Amino acid sequence: MKRSKWIWAVWIVILLSCIVPYTLLTNVAAWYGSFLFWSCAGLAVIALNVYITLDFEEHDHD
Repeated sequence: MKRSKWIWAVWIVILLSCIVPYTLLTNVAAWYGSFLFWSCAGLAVIALNVYITLDFEEHDHD
């Protein structure tokens, strides 16, 4: 898959992490409802960013 599609996946996860806690998890009274979701979403964003940047190379501009 092209890198730009993975970047869109990161943005979708970020968007969902803002929308889901205030819609689907609104009736969850326990603190761990949103916290667990945001933790999983954060790990997903980190994993996607690592995958996207795996083939980045450092170029020496001397």
